Amino acid sequence: MKSRAERIRSVGVLGNVEKPDCARVVAQAARLVRRAGRQVATDQATYRLARTDGAVYPDAATLAERVDLLLVCGGDGTMLRVAREIAGRSTPMLGINIGGLGFLTAVSSRQLPEALQRVWEGRYSFERRTLLEATARHAGRRFHCRALNDVVISHGTESRLVELDVRIDGDPVTCYRGDGLVISSPTGSTAYSLAAGGAIVLPTAAVIALTPICPHTLSNRSLILNHNARIEVQVLTQRPTAILSADGEGITELVAGDQVLVRRSRHTIRLMHLEGSSFFEALRSKLHWRGTTL
Repeated sequence: MKSRAERIRSVGVLGNVEKPDCARVVAQAARLVRRAGRQVATDQATYRLARTDGAVYPDAATLAERVDLLLVCGGDGTMLRVAREIAGRSTPMLGINIGGLGFLTAVSSRQLPEALQRVWEGRYSFERRTLLEATARHAGRRFHCRALNDVVISHGTESRLVELDVRIDGDPVTCYRGDGLVISSPTGSTAYSLAAGGAIVLPTAAVIALTPICPHTLSNRSLILNHNARIEVQVLTQRPTAILSADGEGITELVAGDQVLVRRSRHTIRLMHLEGSSFFEALRSKLHWRGTTL
């Protein structure tokens, strides 16, 4: 039986073409992978960015099917994009952070040599993360999207209240009036949901969080739902239009009468965690939590 280290023979490297420092990190990652005797591959966009040696595939989804591990260089936004593109594939991702705060990117680019050494030594574990999917109807068209972090329904360019009628598994909940609504996975609990006042949830928890954005009714608070819940949202506001987005990317406008159905996706992704890392360590580090002494 092969050891953990021997199972990773080919590594795909993906980069964020909009980050100036990404080409350097991608090139460094490719050199380190080759130096360790592994094969390197990229998608076309990353190849154009860094001109690395090795196989080149048209997109992230095809690349994921050809390699044993994906190194995703960028930030959480890059991880979210790649997660949506490869959803349902078993290839694990290891995020290499270039820049600021990141919960999905596990390793700083400065720590890349040490991190890959731990990978070659088999000092890692895998964790599955749940995605959400949303289906909406607007202007006679059907829209479908997936999100690793969250699905958000919010006001558009006009800073006016939107009214959203919400049902959970067919049961009426309330009519939210405010700036909008964040429906987040456990992974997304540290993103927009947290900024809107939602709870921090363990990434492996089997839940979905429903968090109103600046609700007009102050008693409206974040709800934690079973991960099998079906969340139906109907837009009631005549003006302004609302916006449906997934992981921060706009999907479609919504007007009065439009409906959105959000539920857990049957697709998941796999993240690689290096030995010695933990979610609580990430909270302490990235949110600057500190203990006190008496």
